[in-house]
Amino acid sequence: MSDTFAEVSARVQAGVVAVSTERIVASYTPFRGLPFDNPRFRRFFRVPQRQRERRTQGLGSGVLVSSDGYILTNHHVIENADRIVIDLTDGRSYQARIVGTDESSDVAVLKVDTDEDLPTVPIGDSDQLKVGQWVVAIGNPFGLQHTVTYGIVSAVGRGDVGIVDVEDFIQTDAAINPGNSGGALVNINGELIGINTAITS
Repeated sequence: MSDTFAEVSARVQAGVVAVSTERIVASYTPFRGLPFDNPRFRRFFRVPQRQRERRTQGLGSGVLVSSDGYILTNHHVIENADRIVIDLTDGRSYQARIVGTDESSDVAVLKVDTDEDLPTVPIGDSDQLKVGQWVVAIGNPFGLQHTVTYGIVSAVGRGDVGIVDVEDFIQTDAAINPGNSGGALVNINGELIGINTAITS
């Protein structure tokens, strides 16, 4: 069985990418709550308005599902991102754009523009998944790229989690951590049957 997991991870890893996001957030001025920050005070004394910004970083995972650069990930991984960068296992990096996103199901589609053929993970049929079957999770927990764990399917069609509006989750005991969000859940044939979304403990 260990050889099977090794073969699956070797086939699939190249199609799982690291997703790095950058968000520009307006921060409060140090004069907040004092008269120096009052608009009337500023107008009277002609104090210029100071706008401060800070940049926040985010990490997640994604799955290449087409050789021309379409990527599946979670909505919450790229939510409000001003910049998205995709890193492949071979060291290539691309800036990505959002093609579509659905908060209600926590799914997003990204696109990188390149003339190169990119490695992909073939899409399987999650409707054929059964409780007790082996699955492999691949992602980038804590920024550690291409981490592989495995487990069994504990439940299918889970709809009582309370995370998003549209719920049809696959529950598995494969270990995942922050940064795994958006990564691949594949069956023993190396086919994509789910996107890793959340951890409960």
